[in-house]
Amino acid sequence: MGEGTQTLAEMVRGADRDRYLSVLYAPEDKRDALFALYAFNAEIASIRDRISDPMPGEIRLQWWRDAIAAGDPRAGSGHPVAQALVAAIAKHRLPLSAFDSYLEARIFDLYDDPMPSRTDLEGYCGETASAVIQLAAMVLDGDAAPAHAELAGHAGCAQAMSGLLRLLPIHRSRGQCYVPRDVLAAAGMTPEEFIAGANDPRSAVAVQAMTALAREHLASFERHAKSLPQSLRPAFLPLALTSAYLAGIERGKDSMSSIRKHIQMFSVASRGWR
Repeated sequence: MGEGTQTLAEMVRGADRDRYLSVLYAPEDKRDALFALYAFNAEIASIRDRISDPMPGEIRLQWWRDAIAAGDPRAGSGHPVAQALVAAIAKHRLPLSAFDSYLEARIFDLYDDPMPSRTDLEGYCGETASAVIQLAAMVLDGDAAPAHAELAGHAGCAQAMSGLLRLLPIHRSRGQCYVPRDVLAAAGMTPEEFIAGANDPRSAVAVQAMTALAREHLASFERHAKSLPQSLRPAFLPLALTSAYLAGIERGKDSMSSIRKHIQMFSVASRGWR
């Protein structure tokens, strides 16, 4: 592993442990590109933490659009993630439109507008987490990946929704609401009440509804996951942990040891989904 790749690997390890572990099951010649993709995802996801108002965030997202569209590693000169990502895009012929849609969807993270509806939430998850899974699949096996795009859609929704639920305390502290208005309305709440009412019984109902939606997508993924070729498994491996995460959310105890994560991923990497 070269110095540049080691830097990206450490970045992903610190920011996104699950995806870091999944890369360890990928062929060595694919790891550089996967670490670049996941480091990019971590970089964009952290923008909200590094700004005081949305405009600098939008400027940063535009910088990434320009760097990716340029298709030249020198466009991201001095930024190891940008340089590695542009190289990965070129090497594996990754579609620029997927990155443009990803960055457009991430604008939502910069503001405090509530998620309008379940459909909007699924669209957000599809353009972000699902897109990352599909791009990783293209890195791993460009010929096989297109046939499993729908599977990546369900996988990304399940993964992203469980992640949003796990980050709920942080989002509440910021005044953000990713739980859709229609889900909240069914629980008898407004977004403002949900943000302020962590101990409100209606909040628990809304979280249960979100958990059920995540499980619905996870079930859709798992029904067809047996068809995944072994070459694509590493792109989907973080899903091996999603059911346990959702169970922890339902119990109010969101934790999983590193050893358990390793065991769960190793099992699926070795045998696939059953």
